[in-house]
Amino acid sequence: MAELTTLASPLDVGGVRIRNRVFLAPMSGITDEPFRHRAHAHGAGLVVSEMVASGELAKGRTGCDLRIRHSGLPVHMVQLAGREAVHMGEGARIAAGEGADIIDINMGCPAKKVTGGCAGSALMRDLDHALSLIEAVVGAVSVPVTVKMRLGWDEGALNAPMLARRAEQAGVRMVTVHGRTRCQFYQGKADWRAIARVKEAVSIPVVANGDVRSPEEAKTILQQSGADAVMIGRAHFGAPWVAGGIAAAAAGTNTQGIPQTPQELTDYVVSHYEDMLSLYGIESGLRQARKHLGWYLDRHAPLASAGQRKRILTSFDPAEVVVELRQTFSEGTAMPGMRSAA
Repeated sequence: MAELTTLASPLDVGGVRIRNRVFLAPMSGITDEPFRHRAHAHGAGLVVSEMVASGELAKGRTGCDLRIRHSGLPVHMVQLAGREAVHMGEGARIAAGEGADIIDINMGCPAKKVTGGCAGSALMRDLDHALSLIEAVVGAVSVPVTVKMRLGWDEGALNAPMLARRAEQAGVRMVTVHGRTRCQFYQGKADWRAIARVKEAVSIPVVANGDVRSPEEAKTILQQSGADAVMIGRAHFGAPWVAGGIAAAAAGTNTQGIPQTPQELTDYVVSHYEDMLSLYGIESGLRQARKHLGWYLDRHAPLASAGQRKRILTSFDPAEVVVELRQTFSEGTAMPGMRSAA
């Protein structure tokens, strides 16, 4: 039976060494460079870029460069989404040229704006087309290629084992499976046992994803799925240290860098905010940062007044936001150790 300590050991993905087996999931609009740096600093084994549209990347659209640029981390993993083989291949070449060590193909996103364009988890409705994209990416780059998928489109088509088997035959070096169908979106509970059927179908590493927030849940998903690693997404909202906390629990060590006092938490949130403004510029950075600030407030300052929240989440003056953050997070803050999976 799988033990939590398994997650502390390194994992080889097509010759790329991953330091442990607790990963930060790619999340669109969330796992940008500042977020990935924090998750890695806290001890996450692997961090993945937010999804990049291959067509936009291939056409040189503004903003894609920020998503694929190498941020100096030991392993740079870029996730691509798309429906055109030519764009997927070209996007992979561009990402590899920018230093990507691993290319991940998104076949799991359930968002309507993605599936409506026949990308993301919609690809699970046509495995022949999905394989044409995989073959285009594998053929375009020399770095390892991985795939992230769901169990299937709906309960009547749980074809993840078949897709994983065909992906492995096409040269994919690891698959990640979210334990829901596309039609479930994020409702109900992820089916961790169903991931075991994918593990049985392939010899490459399988990563289990869905509803993991704590070391206990990480241990259970390993036991029920037989997976080689775990990937964690939404539990990181307002807590970039969750994957690192689980990795530390697996190794029997202390989590790195989690703020432990109101002052440390305040400085942490302000630093994250300022890093986002630096990356995106003031106007775009203000918009991009608001969801993160909202999650920090929800998680660590639930008693903040409506007025405080409004000023933090609507102000167009960065200096005012920082003043409000420092005041809010220094007043009755619930500390991360009490409110997170770490």
